[in-house]
Amino acid sequence: MEKLLNKLLRFPKIMMLVLLVISVAFFMVMKQNSRMETDLDEYMPQDHSAFVYSDKMEEVFDIKAGIIIAIENEDNIYHTETLQKIKDLTKALGKMEEIDKSAVTSLYTADNIIGTEDGMDIKAFYKSVPKTAENLSELQNKVRSNEMVFGRLVSEDETVSIIIAEIEDDVFTQEFYNEILTLVKSFEGKEKLYVAGSPIVEGTMALLGPKDMKKMVPIVLLVILIVLLFVMKSIKNTFFTLLVVVFSVVWAFGLMAAFKIPIYAVSTMIPVMLIAIGVADGIHLYSHLDLFLQKNPNATKKEAVNDMIKGMWKPVVMTSVTTSVGFFSLLTSEVYPIKYFGLFTAFGVSAAMLFSLLLIPAAILVFGFTKRKPVSDKNIKNKIPFAYKFANGVIKYKTITLFLTIALVSVSLFGITKVWINSSFLDKFEKNSDIVLTDRFINDHFGGTSMLNVILEADEKGKMKSPEVLSLMSEMQQTIDSKLVVVGNTFSLSDYLKRMNKVMHEDKEEFDIIPDTQELIAQYLLLYEMSGDPDNLWKVVDYNYKIANITIQLKSDNSKAINSAIAEVENFRDDFQKLGVKINFAGSGYKALVFTDLILEGQIKSLVMSLFIIIILLSFMFKNFRAGLIGSVPIVTTAVIGFGVMGLLNIPLSTTTALISSIAIGIGIDYAVHFIERYKIYAKTTGDKQKTMEGTMHHSGRAIIFNAIVVIAGFMVLLFSVFPPNRSLGALVSLNMFTSFLGTVTIMYLLLYKTNLFFGKK
Repeated sequence: MEKLLNKLLRFPKIMMLVLLVISVAFFMVMKQNSRMETDLDEYMPQDHSAFVYSDKMEEVFDIKAGIIIAIENEDNIYHTETLQKIKDLTKALGKMEEIDKSAVTSLYTADNIIGTEDGMDIKAFYKSVPKTAENLSELQNKVRSNEMVFGRLVSEDETVSIIIAEIEDDVFTQEFYNEILTLVKSFEGKEKLYVAGSPIVEGTMALLGPKDMKKMVPIVLLVILIVLLFVMKSIKNTFFTLLVVVFSVVWAFGLMAAFKIPIYAVSTMIPVMLIAIGVADGIHLYSHLDLFLQKNPNATKKEAVNDMIKGMWKPVVMTSVTTSVGFFSLLTSEVYPIKYFGLFTAFGVSAAMLFSLLLIPAAILVFGFTKRKPVSDKNIKNKIPFAYKFANGVIKYKTITLFLTIALVSVSLFGITKVWINSSFLDKFEKNSDIVLTDRFINDHFGGTSMLNVILEADEKGKMKSPEVLSLMSEMQQTIDSKLVVVGNTFSLSDYLKRMNKVMHEDKEEFDIIPDTQELIAQYLLLYEMSGDPDNLWKVVDYNYKIANITIQLKSDNSKAINSAIAEVENFRDDFQKLGVKINFAGSGYKALVFTDLILEGQIKSLVMSLFIIIILLSFMFKNFRAGLIGSVPIVTTAVIGFGVMGLLNIPLSTTTALISSIAIGIGIDYAVHFIERYKIYAKTTGDKQKTMEGTMHHSGRAIIFNAIVVIAGFMVLLFSVFPPNRSLGALVSLNMFTSFLGTVTIMYLLLYKTNLFFGKK
């Protein structure tokens, strides 16, 4: 490898030009083909059994994503102007190319099931907007007496009404998103209008994601520029170190664009990640160069570069390989954004290694190096006493170090038991952001904006007309409604039957129950099919009355809320089983829950796999199995502390924060590799343990602390992100880098000392 690098660097100017041309080519590909993925369904593995089944049921019952528009009149909605706006906005939505007219539901289009002298009839609540007080009062009474509308399309305080426009997954675009917002804004006046729903969440993420990335990258570059200037004390060294990370980011996104891989929300972390990680090699290379020049002030550029490559190519390659392994381990995840994040971050790390070993030496050969004051061997201890004092101090106070480590790990293990997974996409936004406040407003007035679909599958046709099945269905809904505060509403075929039974008995409350016989149920359903719109019925039951769909509206989209609803449904599984009916789940809420389970499963797999591979790699690199085990101690400790802090501070595991274990391993292992490699070199050259410990702390310890400062500063920039999970990630990774650095120079250092690694037995 050393010979190959020296051959490639024989013509440094040509090498720099080649790297620049390739980088420009990647940049052009990135500029032309990059796109942001806004469809949350695309974040999930489509071939997973849960998603396949859910998609099938969504097709059976025509379950689509809904845009929810709320119209608020603080007096009440029963004003001519307000009702006119509901009608006009409903029609305007129906005329939009992306929305099917029949897929818009509002008070203007809703069916009102009523009893007549001849039986049952389905009528609109209003066709022409009522203008007189008498007609307005009549409409109000109609709504109040209809449980299928009151509390669902009109709030119970009667100040808000909603319009739901269902759309296909593939029609939502940024232009359509802006068109919806513009349309809604045009109807504002005395009434306040609010827009919510999963498509709006997707649209807002798509809008804010690129903006956040554009804001973050310059800030990260500026912060790291300042920190690099501080630790390197050289504009030239800082410039080429930054150039390495800029090129690595361009290559990573260029390759993504070349393979038509979209940019997911978590992908916006890649630039920050590579900028913070990519500077490590440059710091270690220039640190080694400075120490060489202090001893050899008259060395030529070629001699300096040859020594730098000879002394540092191996640890640079080793750290890049182990870091890449940490990110490659994310390929075990079934979650596409995390899988691609790991793949292209690993590629970016490899690119940064290539630039560090080619671009930085080439730049030194072309532009020279920054002169340093010479320091003699005799004066090293006087000039830099802290490294030696620290090295000896850790040994002296080893009992305290060990005790504190055990205490921290013990507390962290307790914290890990409190870690929970959050499937919420809304929690990615600020709590006081418009989209969150709008969602909260609609949840406060209605059943909820998040949906969980409970699918009942019978073993025979017509089973859903059974009074026993329908009564159990109704009982389950009532139990869920009464027990769970997070559940706003439930809706199913039983609601239709109870409404029909009630209106056929002069609206008497005692008949708001499931009819006694299957024959009567069949008659009611036939009447509805003849007088109403059967398409509404097919949203809650299939044509053969063999499969039923119960919709549970939730006031939160996080995993705790969804799990609590599922737990209550599961209590009825045996009762339904006795009637020959199976319970399954579908819909966006359930898919989000499965999605989070896959995140946890993927993280466990990647954590175990990456640790195993890294131990093997380190053992192979240092030709000693004990070195592999010792090198893994800081990152295992760091991972435990990181997850422990998450549990203790109630920070949930999400698609973003789930990355901390891979980042902790990927970056943290660098410190261990550099430290052990330098320790091995000093052990062989000096044969003295005391000099080896002090020399390693002075050489690698110095570069490691510089590296840690830069990485921590880079990730702390994420605290300025508009997305709370990104801020949590920034704080957690910064903490991980600090604990990883501290673990390397304390607990791992002690293990090297006590095991006599590379010195043989006493």
